[in-house]
Amino acid sequence: MTLWTAAEAAKATGGRATTDWQVEGVSIDTRTIQPGDLFVALKAARDGHEFVAQALDKGAGAALVSRIPEGVREDAPLLIVNDVQAGLEALGQTARDRTHARVVGVTGSVGKTSTKEMLATILETQGKTHASVASYNNHWGVPLTLARMPQDTEFAVIEIGMNHPGEISPLARQARPHVALVTTVAAVHLEAFESVAGIAHEKAAIFDGLVQGGAAIVNADIAHADVLRTCARDRGVKTVEFGRNGSDYVLTDVVQQPDTVHAEASVAGEPILYDVQSAGTHFAMNALGALAACVELGVDLDRAISGLGEWSPVKGRGVREQIALAGGGKIELLDDSYNANPTSMEAALDVLAASQGTRRIAFLGDMKELGAQELAMHAAMADVPAMARVDQVHCVGPLMQALHQALPEGKRGLWFESSAEMAGHLPGLIRAGDTVLAKGSLSMALAQIVDGLRKMGHGSALDP
Repeated sequence: MTLWTAAEAAKATGGRATTDWQVEGVSIDTRTIQPGDLFVALKAARDGHEFVAQALDKGAGAALVSRIPEGVREDAPLLIVNDVQAGLEALGQTARDRTHARVVGVTGSVGKTSTKEMLATILETQGKTHASVASYNNHWGVPLTLARMPQDTEFAVIEIGMNHPGEISPLARQARPHVALVTTVAAVHLEAFESVAGIAHEKAAIFDGLVQGGAAIVNADIAHADVLRTCARDRGVKTVEFGRNGSDYVLTDVVQQPDTVHAEASVAGEPILYDVQSAGTHFAMNALGALAACVELGVDLDRAISGLGEWSPVKGRGVREQIALAGGGKIELLDDSYNANPTSMEAALDVLAASQGTRRIAFLGDMKELGAQELAMHAAMADVPAMARVDQVHCVGPLMQALHQALPEGKRGLWFESSAEMAGHLPGLIRAGDTVLAKGSLSMALAQIVDGLRKMGHGSALDP
């Protein structure tokens, strides 16, 4: 199905098409590009113009460039613009303008990607749904997601993230959501903010993009909920609150079962029940926010609850996995290796503490971008309530050395600078019956430990 013709893309960007081409998708990566995609030559660690010839050789239908790259014929299928980033944003804006989709924007210090996936799963049961891939939530991820959106999309889920002040508002204005959901506000990216209150103001900037008549979905349980409420009120938008202290969607009970979270809530005084197919009571809160957002998009609540039952975590974000060991027996792996901050780390330790393994073992990597108090925040993990039920903690990275030193001797495992070093010692650290958590910031590469654990088995199967 054609996504962009040369004429449409040239009109959207004000650029010049060298030939009469058409494309079926949009890509920024020659490693994953598909035949018929428009390759966007963004400048990041390297200049994307260096890869245009390779993209065309792999079957790209055209390339968005600011000049004709070396080694590329002048009659190659190109769209030449003044600035490639601006061109991508213009494509995204046009794609957003030409669709009648109902759009939800999601941000938050913790849980935005899993909540985005919940929303996409629910909405896919209601109509043609388009959603951000992985964590494509930054200055190129948001316009790329929009530029990829087919014209006949009925629902769209756009994840919006930030590392520094001033990033969310322009992205929200590009997405122009009908509903904006803030999952939570926590001590993440403190290197760039003076306080958590500053982070709350930045997260609230997602409300800047709301269309007229839009709704702001606010987690009422967070410490800076008042900041979100005030920002929503100042923008004149409807506010819907969820959480144990929520006024609209009230979480009344959460029960952690082996592989499922069972939750009870009330909506406008009426009780509802819903299940989340994952370990971790924090998922019940995210799910309640997702249900509120779906209702504001026009989805029947009962149908939204039914659709929620189809969701399960994605790789690296809380996936629970059984690994049969080559020597007999099995271990249970909690793969939460994609990202980490104090809030999500404590939630993951809660899941580990509630597990039924013979031993509960944690491999924890550095939590990045925490600012001047980073060492104290790492050491403080030794005192979270869940740590009392964890049997042994192995630490990876210079910051996690602070936790390693703060742990009681009987709980203190190994410490290494890198995940690669730790992975080499896994056979001596794990035995049958263990439940094992792996969690750390993405740059700490705890996926190497996860892969090492999988290699200890002679077969593995994801839990249903």
